[in-house]
Amino acid sequence: MKRFLMAMLMSMSLFSADYVAKSYDALLGQLPGINDDVLKMHFKLYQGYVTNANKLLSDIKQLESEGKLRTPQYAGLKRMLGWEWDGMRLHELYFDNMGGKTKYDSKSPLAQSIEKEFGSFDKWAADFKATGLIRGIGWSILYLDKQADRLINTWINEHDLGHLAGGKPIVVMDVFEHAYITQYGLDRAQYVDAFFNNINWDVANKRFNESQ
Repeated sequence: MKRFLMAMLMSMSLFSADYVAKSYDALLGQLPGINDDVLKMHFKLYQGYVTNANKLLSDIKQLESEGKLRTPQYAGLKRMLGWEWDGMRLHELYFDNMGGKTKYDSKSPLAQSIEKEFGSFDKWAADFKATGLIRGIGWSILYLDKQADRLINTWINEHDLGHLAGGKPIVVMDVFEHAYITQYGLDRAQYVDAFFNNINWDVANKRFNESQ
């Protein structure tokens, strides 16, 4: 019996605690220009990424425990993990940086860096929005390159493709069709403007300040 319990404990120790989906219900009714039906659908999609990331990590650990590291199954799961895990994290960054009531602070360290890199807030905003309007599905992300202390607007083509190594996401905008098409159809520009009007600058400033 003791050996059985020890084996069970060792087996359980192979697996870390699961990720838990965050609740973003507080955003409902709080984002002018982005309706609640779109948000509720988007929340479910995000929850699916959390579920799938947990399942992949569990299955990978199981194959590791069985010594099946050089198998097609192991390789396939490893390849899928970036898509699901990044899908989880990017959506958290996206939802977290919406819903703020504080206006853009032109005297903040983030604002000063934006001015230095882009010349003005308006020029940065135009570039960020243009990045979000690139044809195709993806993400528009304002990254801080900590090594060079500069800001870069970046297009992420898929959840797991196009990230800047070592970059810190400061503002994250989802421009997959599910974020807007049921409300705005193919007029992505209206959605981009709606997102921009709902940026939580407190969160963006905190991300930037914590990276210094």
